[in-house]
Parts: sequence; C-alpha cells; structure tokens
Amino acid sequence: MKHLLSAADLDRSEAIEILDTAAQMAATQSREIKKLPTLRGRTVVNLFFEDSTRTRISFETAAKRLSADVINFSAKGSSVSKGESLKDTALTLQAMGADAVVIRHQSSGAPHTLAYAGWTSGAVINAGDGTHQHPTQALLDAFTIRRHLVGDSGRADVAGRDLAGLHVAIVGDVLHSRVARSNVQLLHTLGARVTLVAPPTLVPVGVGSWGADVSYHLDEVLTEGRPDAVMMLRVQRERMSMAGGGFFPSPLEYTRGYGLDARRLAALPDHTIVMHPGPMNRGLEISADAADSPRAVIVEQVSNGVAVRMAVLYLLLAGETTNMKAVGE
Repeated sequence: MKHLLSAADLDRSEAIEILDTAAQMAATQSREIKKLPTLRGRTVVNLFFEDSTRTRISFETAAKRLSADVINFSAKGSSVSKGESLKDTALTLQAMGADAVVIRHQSSGAPHTLAYAGWTSGAVINAGDGTHQHPTQALLDAFTIRRHLVGDSGRADVAGRDLAGLHVAIVGDVLHSRVARSNVQLLHTLGARVTLVAPPTLVPVGVGSWGADVSYHLDEVLTEGRPDAVMMLRVQRERMSMAGGGFFPSPLEYTRGYGLDARRLAALPDHTIVMHPGPMNRGLEISADAADSPRAVIVEQVSNGVAVRMAVLYLLLAGETTNMKAVGE
C-alpha cells in the first residue's frame, strides 16, 4: 500500500490489517509515556485546504506519537491565498523532504492528482476531498464498531475479525457526505449490511450501485431493522447554501423526520451504539439526549481516530522495516 486515497482501495485483508494494527497502537496509548520511536526522522505534512479541527489535530497527534516531524500547512495565510497552485505547493513540500502528505481539499479527486501526477515521492493520505472520500474516518468508525460489537479489538481472538452479520444504519445528509460514501464501501468490504436513511432530496443519484439498502423512513429502520449501530450524519448546511438550499422544508421538519431524539433512542435494541463523525448540529440531526447518552460513542470515535491514523502512518512509512510486535510490547 503506497497511498490511502479511498476506502474502496482496501480489500478485506488490508482493512483488517489496519484495524489490528490500530488495536496495538491503542494499547500503547494507555501507557504513561505514549510516544513511540517508529517514525523518528520522517516528516509528515498536514496539507489542509479546508477548515478542520478533529481530523487535522488527530493526524498531527498520531504523527507526533510516532516521533515524526510534523509540518502543518493551512491554505489560509499561505501562498495559496495568493494564487499558488496545488502543483507548486506540492513541489515546495517535496523540496522540504516530505515523507507523507496528509491532504484535505475542497475538490474531489485532489489527493489522487497529488499522488499520481509525480509532484511528490511521498505517501499521500486522503483526509477528505470534496464530497468524495474520507477513508480514515471510515476506518476509525469500523474500529469503534468492532471494539464494541465484536469485542475488545486488542484481544488476540478478535484480531483478524471482520464485521460480518452486523447491521449499520447511516442517517441524514448522504448527498453531501464523504463519510457516508467511505463507510458504505468499507463496511461492505468488512461484511456488514448498511442501510442509508435520508429524505429523497438528500439521496445521491446512482446510490443503487453503492451496495447499501436505502430507506426514507427512519422509524421503520430503527424498529424493524434493529441496527447494531446508528451513525448520524451532520447536515452540511454550508454545502446546501452553495447549491441554493431547498433540500428540506425547515430544520424542524428535518428533525421530526430524521433526527435521533430520546423517543427514537428508546426504541433501539439495548446493544445498539450511537455514532456521529462530528461536528454535531445538536437539536437538528441529533438531540442532546442521544448525543450524551451512555450508548453514544462519539467522543470515543475521536480518540480511536488517533490510533487508526497512527496505524495508517506506520503501515505506509515503516510497516516493511519495523517489527510491530516490538512496537506493541
């Protein structure tokens, strides 16, 4: 694996290898000294053309925990704001000796261009491109689901296990969500069944080819489908405003039809976990009762993101030369 650009690029064995490695990384983070020497001397560049808090800080933390040098690049206040192209920015980073570039970009396909245009010799990791892909988010979501519903993924008897037999409901703004696309692909690869739930206006054209079921009735999916995990998607009002709006009558109507509240939470099976990629619109797609309930694993998703991104960086930059058993001890 030279780059990580799309969840669709991972086969079952590759995905499980990342999850198993993340479990070992997570185990090291319970120590008093969390830092590992694995990537000492390597340079990781966080190249963010879109605003981000969780993903950028998570990648920065992951790289530093592996002892890599980290360069944070934000388009705002840089030469990009003066008109510099992605190519010239990439060539500048290449000259600085970047071993890996973590890129978030507003244009779908930008990470693929960076990886294959010959502008960098380092590994490229897609941290979100337009409405296209967000593979590490899908990986951390799968890691969280496996830890709760398959078992402690740090145990030897869980290593190598996939998510076969589980049912995951992904609810909300599917149309604008790179998280939904990536999750459907990865969960399908890992053997889970996925149901997408959204109003018709927020279901993408061609969703039938995704390999997921589609429903417009949240209550029916929650009560009859009995999902093992319910993932609520953020309503991306900023993308809706760019497209002219008009995707649902009002916030109140959306919440009534597709929001996870206390009533719907009570209808779920006792083992079902509640997820959200963040940031949340409390009171819109998810109520405070649901977001703060004991079955919500939203904060845990953030901490798991560090372990998963440590695993990705390790496997891309040091996996062939470092003994992971020694790292995990």
